Amino acid sequence: MTKIIAIVEDEEKIARILIDYLEAEGYALRWIADGKQASQWLAENTCDLILLDLMLPGKDGMTLCDEIRRLYQTPVFIITAKAEELDRIKGLETGAYDYICKPFSPREVVARVNALFRLLAAQGLNTLTEQPAQRMQLEPHIHRVSYAGTSADLTRAEYRLLENISANPDSVFSRQALVHLIYDDNRVISDRTIDSHIKNLRKKLDNIGLRHNPIRTVHGVGYKWNSFEETLE
Repeated sequence: MTKIIAIVEDEEKIARILIDYLEAEGYALRWIADGKQASQWLAENTCDLILLDLMLPGKDGMTLCDEIRRLYQTPVFIITAKAEELDRIKGLETGAYDYICKPFSPREVVARVNALFRLLAAQGLNTLTEQPAQRMQLEPHIHRVSYAGTSADLTRAEYRLLENISANPDSVFSRQALVHLIYDDNRVISDRTIDSHIKNLRKKLDNIGLRHNPIRTVHGVGYKWNSFEETLE
């Protein structure tokens, strides 16, 4: 099946170069020049990879990258003129799979794209992308989580746990930190209570189809949301 790559880039010249080189490799391309439009497109369509510029009209690339990380499993290559070390680190911590600095060699971009899909093939995967109906969705007003057309009702504590952990996939939460996040009345809660909430939440996520155990135990510290790379292990 032909892989679909979305190019989110407001400079037409750069987008056209990427399109020409990637189409020559047999990929299907979709070019979007606005961050807000890209967000709307991703809500209704799927792709196998996103090449994302940071300096975008409508919605900046870092914000969009964080949104993609929370809602989808689609890998992101950031392509930008921001070449400083802190910018690269921030991009990778936001959830980018790779970081390519402008000016770049189109052949190098193609090589990195090909390398990603070879890695997926070696792991027995066709894509890391979930269909729109297969991404996790939270409904805060009724404390419900949905995935792949199936939903589960959560307690208030379970919902607050899931909302906070999944929104911060690079953070490790201690049990005490989770107590403060889910209870706002200064009650005394034991670590075992948090562990019990996590156990029940994991079971409910498993029941709706999230069977890769997205809530990871970090021994001696607490819990974190499984990142993109960790779900492949």
